[in-house]
Amino acid sequence: MRKMIFVLVSTLLAGLGAGNALADAEAKQGYFSAMGSYMDDDKNRGVEDGINGGQFGFGYALNEAWNIEALYSAAEADSGVPSGSGHQSITTIGVDLQRVFRRSESFSPYLFVGASKVYTDVNGSNDFNSEAIAGGAGFLMDLFSSNVALRAEWRVRQDIDSAPGDFKDNLFSVGVHLPFGAATPKFVDSDGDGVHDGIDRCPNTPAGASVDASGCELDSDRDGVKDSKDKCPGTPAGVRVDADGCAVDSDGDGVSDDKDKCPGTPRGAKVDADGCELDGDKDGVVDRLDECPNSRAGAQVDVKGCEIKDEIKLPGVNFESNSDRLLPGAEGVLNDAAATLRKNPSIRVEVQGHTDSDGAAEYNESLSARRAATVHDYLVARGVSPDRMTVRGYGESQPIADNTTATGKAQNRRVVLGIVER
Repeated sequence: MRKMIFVLVSTLLAGLGAGNALADAEAKQGYFSAMGSYMDDDKNRGVEDGINGGQFGFGYALNEAWNIEALYSAAEADSGVPSGSGHQSITTIGVDLQRVFRRSESFSPYLFVGASKVYTDVNGSNDFNSEAIAGGAGFLMDLFSSNVALRAEWRVRQDIDSAPGDFKDNLFSVGVHLPFGAATPKFVDSDGDGVHDGIDRCPNTPAGASVDASGCELDSDRDGVKDSKDKCPGTPAGVRVDADGCAVDSDGDGVSDDKDKCPGTPRGAKVDADGCELDGDKDGVVDRLDECPNSRAGAQVDVKGCEIKDEIKLPGVNFESNSDRLLPGAEGVLNDAAATLRKNPSIRVEVQGHTDSDGAAEYNESLSARRAATVHDYLVARGVSPDRMTVRGYGESQPIADNTTATGKAQNRRVVLGIVER
């Protein structure tokens, strides 16, 4: 008995220094157990019950549910009182199959069945041997956050061919249980994406998301937006996308930038499939700016979409009195005229200056020429080639209204672009 106590204490001390693994043997691990036993023997043995033996086991965890264990037990039982069969030494060698529950928890119960060979010596002589079957239950409980477990077990052992009789013994055992060897790594997948935590580069993946081998969400079209959030899957490679994975439409015209041939379209403008504003009469002036829709096909038009006839009028182009200096407000009209000429590069014009009849005819001719030259220079500065323009002052010689009225005189004081070639 002293030897058994020594073994139990030694095993416990060894286990306490072995680390912080679970006490229960995990799948593919081996284990060793040592227990002291109380034997409630069959009354026909004629010996006393008591703490009179011990049990040693070497086992192997087949998987999460099953263990197989080889065991050796020994008991020394004294004769009963008033009469008995004498001192008995009972030695058992056998094997058990255990069904383990809650293996990975701190308290793990188990059931078992087994078969064994029982050797019984009476008063020092080998009197009889027998085969036996056994069954019972036990549990393992972690000790001290170490890899040692407390093990307790109840075993019923039934001899099946004993010469003196079929003895049925009950054994109650308590001791320690110590696993050893490398366990099969458990598959831990905290975010449920099917990738082991140990190799998961993207932990906490949203539930149901499709992932690659490294546990990161798929981005099938490689636009930088994960499939689970991509509202526009299949975006072509290289296309710039927004937070929803859809191609960016910077000008908001409904045509994505990668297909928009006319970026920068004003908000609200109607566009075609290429993102360009509509031009219903095909005159080169978009409908939004076209003041003369439905221009005839092939007609030359100004920047407002109106057909150019014999001259390009410049209403609002006025000068200081007796001067060739432009009054404020003329710039917008002249800018449109320059844009019209740039739009129609085949047109050549004569910049014509006109006055009313006030003053000397010779002076009016000179003044009108200077004013025409001012317009010419302004247009050149706005990108119109000087080779496309000539300058002439007509003075008061070509009135278009009655010079006897203030209104008529105002109409006669004008600069126009006469078309000389198309």
